[in-house]
Amino acid sequence: MWQEFLPNAWSFECSQKNAVLVPAAALGVGGMLVFWMRSRHKIKTIEMGDGWWGSGERPLKGKEDESIRPFKIETSDKEMEDLHRRLEQARYTPPLEGAAFHYGFNSNYLRKVVAYWRNQFDWRKQVEVLNKYPHFRTTIEGIDIHFIHVKPSYVPHGRAVQPLLMVHGWPGSFYEFYKIIPLLTEPAGHGLNEGDVVFEVICPSIPGYGFSEAPHQKGFDTIATARIFHKLMNRLGFKQYYVQGGDWGSRITTNMAQMLPQSVKGLHVNLVFVNKRGLRSMISVMLGAYVPWLVGLTREDVRRTYPFMQKNIYDLLRESGYLHIQATKPDTAGCGLNDSPVGLAAYILEKFSTWTDKSFLHKDDGGLESKYSLDELLTNVMIYWVTSSIVSSMRFYKENFSKDPNLTLHARVGVYVPTGIAAFPQEIVHTPRVWAKQNFKNIITYTYMPRGGHFAAFEEPKLLAQDIIHFVRKVEQL
Repeated sequence: MWQEFLPNAWSFECSQKNAVLVPAAALGVGGMLVFWMRSRHKIKTIEMGDGWWGSGERPLKGKEDESIRPFKIETSDKEMEDLHRRLEQARYTPPLEGAAFHYGFNSNYLRKVVAYWRNQFDWRKQVEVLNKYPHFRTTIEGIDIHFIHVKPSYVPHGRAVQPLLMVHGWPGSFYEFYKIIPLLTEPAGHGLNEGDVVFEVICPSIPGYGFSEAPHQKGFDTIATARIFHKLMNRLGFKQYYVQGGDWGSRITTNMAQMLPQSVKGLHVNLVFVNKRGLRSMISVMLGAYVPWLVGLTREDVRRTYPFMQKNIYDLLRESGYLHIQATKPDTAGCGLNDSPVGLAAYILEKFSTWTDKSFLHKDDGGLESKYSLDELLTNVMIYWVTSSIVSSMRFYKENFSKDPNLTLHARVGVYVPTGIAAFPQEIVHTPRVWAKQNFKNIITYTYMPRGGHFAAFEEPKLLAQDIIHFVRKVEQL
């Protein structure tokens, strides 16, 4: 009897085990499959990491001072006397006849700029202009970070205020945003909208630029800057925010979106870095001039991109000589610029000529005063002069290009946050939407701007403000 029972009992036990093991195995395999599928679609991010850019070794003990300290720009008689003495002792080399700006900054026009700087420019008045917005400094990763933080004076009941971080580039500064800030913090008062989108604006100075302390260690790049600006926004109490930038600011804010996509509600840029290498890009370039519709180019893309060699190779080579110096031996050229205000002005203001409009190359005055006032231009130069920051700002190129010569290293990490692109017609290079989509996977708005160049916020603040508002409104409706 018990001999018959044993096989039955064994069979029952096995069936009981199978009843448990088969579903468990199926669940395990299914779980692995789900994990594999999810990992395939998992958004890659740039590792945030950490850093120390202060002088000497990072302290082993003690927490970093996280206080936010009010800051005020000041000047002195001694500072002005030194500047005037140097301006008066400047030496000039006569320009070639008919050279205009083809050889760089025309020295005949430079004399006029320097005469205005010495005799009419009022730096003390401009310091008051700079101080009209609240300035602050805070210590992050061992260095003092300067920023302005402007809140709207009035917010209708129930209306959300959107925090917006705006980042400048080279050779600009936080001052580039002074004309656009009121359009964003008080849009209804400037006829931009009914006040449905209102911002509080934070404009930091990149470390090594202006009133932000320069890094004391090698290796400070856009990734380190992105991390520091995330820490800044977190320190200000923001968990989610919009970011905007052009030039280096575009690269930095893009890295911010790649690093912490959960913190960036939206990314808006007016310059796009993309890799044009590879077979796909080559085919797009070759066919684009003849059958643009086949490769996703519009008529406006064709107008701005072709002839390709002229607009993307020759023009770029002509305008990028400075880059090769700054990406290799920035301190050498920087010594002269840091010692001579005239040399500094020529070096910086030449960029505000041809980067604003390529045709300004043919003008004896570089077309500078057709878009900006001398007070505006010299105020930006003075920010570099009084802070002795031209060398440290130039080093930013070496730190980035030495690690990533093509600035495409992080193109492998897609940008999945909602993205807005403002394509200005006089930008140094044009990036069609179809090319931008290779990196930016969630483009919400792409606007062909009717006019304007590289320094969009400085030159066309209203156009840029309108595009930012339009973009944010669309993101908020998603």
